[in-house]
Amino acid sequence: MNIDVASAALWVFPLLVAVVFHEWAHGFVAYKLGDDTAQRLGRLTINPIAHIDPVGTILMPGLLLLSNAPFLFGYAKPVPISWQNLRNPVRDMVYVAAAGPAMNLLLAIGSAILLGVVTRGTGADPFFWRGVEQGSFAVAGPVAEMAMRSVLINVVLAVFNLLPIPPLDGGRVAVGLLPNPLAYRLASVEPYGFMIVFLLLMSGVLGVVLSPIVRTLIGLLQGLV
Repeated sequence: MNIDVASAALWVFPLLVAVVFHEWAHGFVAYKLGDDTAQRLGRLTINPIAHIDPVGTILMPGLLLLSNAPFLFGYAKPVPISWQNLRNPVRDMVYVAAAGPAMNLLLAIGSAILLGVVTRGTGADPFFWRGVEQGSFAVAGPVAEMAMRSVLINVVLAVFNLLPIPPLDGGRVAVGLLPNPLAYRLASVEPYGFMIVFLLLMSGVLGVVLSPIVRTLIGLLQGLV
């Protein structure tokens, strides 16, 4: 199957930035709250080599590229966190978990602003959902194309990771916020969390749930630009 290398690069770079900064944010917030595990292990860095996961950073995006998927998805190697080192473990784990999706939302906002800047004066509509679906957005050159894809990737990553299913970030946030009996029950799901997510994805339920949220956030970013 032929792959458009130039087009693939415009997906790969923003994906790499999105997953690396997502993991860096977890480690940075943990460090600020008393846990230096990531720093001691050389993971408090934006060097992508330190965060590459063979499956999530290489295999999964590669398969999506080969299958001509409409967008790219992946993840980096999780940053190690020693919750017992945090000053207030229950409260601080909520902040640490929320830091990753928050970083992706910040990257999406920054990318949307960049997209608006580089398309201003061209007469182009910088947004972008229809363009992604039809593969037709090619007005302001590779910077605009990359910014558009960065918005989509970061919004999808933020929304996906906020699903309240451990070990996703949203699950860890929910465990930290729920009353103890409910938190314990939700935490017990963690060994099966990725299997649950995979089944929801394969059944199409995940797409039905996430797509309206992703579209709404992209609409809000369109209003920002």
